[in-house]
Amino acid sequence: MSRLALANPIVGGADDRYFIFCYFEGGWDILLSLDPRDPLVFNSGAVQATQILPGYEFLESSDGALIDAGGITLGPHAGGLANVMEHVAIVRGMSMDTLTHEAGRRRFLTGKVPSGLQARGSSGATWLASKLGVDNPIPNLAVKVESYNVDQPNYATGMIVNSVPDLVAALRDAEPTQSKSLDQLVDGLLGTYAQCTSVENSAFLTAAEAGRLKAREMVQGGYEQLFDFLGDPAAIDAFNIPLGESNPLATPEAQAAMAVTAITSGMSRVVSIEAASGLDTHYDEWTTDQGPAQERGFDVIASMIQALKGKAYPGGQGESWLDHVTIVGFSEFCRGALLNANLGRDHSLTNACVVAGAGIQGNQVIGSSSDVGMTPTRTNLETGVTVEFGNAGGEVVRPEHVLQALLHDVGVTDDEADLRVEPLKALLKNPS
Repeated sequence: MSRLALANPIVGGADDRYFIFCYFEGGWDILLSLDPRDPLVFNSGAVQATQILPGYEFLESSDGALIDAGGITLGPHAGGLANVMEHVAIVRGMSMDTLTHEAGRRRFLTGKVPSGLQARGSSGATWLASKLGVDNPIPNLAVKVESYNVDQPNYATGMIVNSVPDLVAALRDAEPTQSKSLDQLVDGLLGTYAQCTSVENSAFLTAAEAGRLKAREMVQGGYEQLFDFLGDPAAIDAFNIPLGESNPLATPEAQAAMAVTAITSGMSRVVSIEAASGLDTHYDEWTTDQGPAQERGFDVIASMIQALKGKAYPGGQGESWLDHVTIVGFSEFCRGALLNANLGRDHSLTNACVVAGAGIQGNQVIGSSSDVGMTPTRTNLETGVTVEFGNAGGEVVRPEHVLQALLHDVGVTDDEADLRVEPLKALLKNPS
């Protein structure tokens, strides 16, 4: 049975679409970036009424000044995101319904409430890879990010690596190698055996054969040569790969270079990376670490947007790769609206996310968190406008609304992923 026979392709959808998911590990403080507040209004004197304290004056990492990004106000650590807002939509006022890292992360990855801490369902990345990536050697590549496949074809399963060198090792023939003639004989024997009725009638053996063919395709493609970033001054400059760090190829910047290269080379259809880490700042490291770590992640997203924008899409009649790649930035939840006794911030149910690139209506903010405690609010899914308290309509936006919008945009409109929500159509340029 061929891989094509295992696929359930999109009919009449955007089959030339690619995706990059960027995970910000630890729970980001959106007051510092995606959902800031005016410190003159939300000050210590008003905190009893607002239950919000930006605390910008306590930051050792910034002067705390808000950023005007073309009419959209961002926090002091939004970084390079402010320079690419024409391609970016920010979703505010989301709810994660959890204060647990694992549950929040898996909720965003799958669009489903975990069973305890156990993920339910396949990752959104897996669904997209299953629909779009049957012809890519590694349809679903995940770098330091969890990936789940419970009901999709084997080829859509995420290949998980921890760094660029890990990926290169996976793409290279293992030593010792056998002679080419012997390799051809073994391959022919296994291929003949795969045509036996006993194999074709066995789901396990069919999946094993599909995996063997995929592995052979990976190591014979010569892709490992594409990821020699330390020998490529253009890649070092474009993604700001920090050569001074002890392992520069394990950094978020190198992961960004890997993601763009994997996508634009045709190797992968969906790539997930860890754009930032160390955001679980319950103590006074919030004043020094939270902002710079977030900013580094937003700089990574901006560098990918610029790199994709500057690279022509083959056969695209003047289009760039950014016209075909959608980028999603997310975290498991955000940090609380109030500083705790340790000058840090604890966990909050509220969240936000960034969606940019292909198919996305940029330069907009969808929804809002409330001005009392930054609680989640209801949003009109069609217009993106917040539905004020006491008025009818709208829904509290959750990760599944965003994932459903991505699936809807590429032509999966019948809720095959069983997300059980309508898409957040306000994200999309063409929401019909």
